[in-house]
Amino acid sequence: MSYYKRHLFFCTYQAEDGSEGCGRHGSAALHKYAKQRVQDLGLHGPDQYRINKSSCLGRCSEGPTVVVYPDNVWYTYVDREDIDEIIDEHIINGREVERLKLK
Repeated sequence: MSYYKRHLFFCTYQAEDGSEGCGRHGSAALHKYAKQRVQDLGLHGPDQYRINKSSCLGRCSEGPTVVVYPDNVWYTYVDREDIDEIIDEHIINGREVERLKLK
């Protein structure tokens, strides 16, 4: 059994030279928002969910990226509404958000 049901990794990488990276798209602020929302919902902790930052996930050209493990589902997002949809649908209801999935 895994320590967490699901682990979400938000790329927050920002290249020092200003080149493409999730950090250029507000990923750090949206990671913080997701982490707080999961905590506010009482879903954070052992046998529940964990929201973490990561460095580059290697999909910079596809926009800001979050990956959900152990499901191996990759998403892109733009704003808080997208993060809410990922949390509400994937985390709470167990349904992947097709419109945000990266192929």
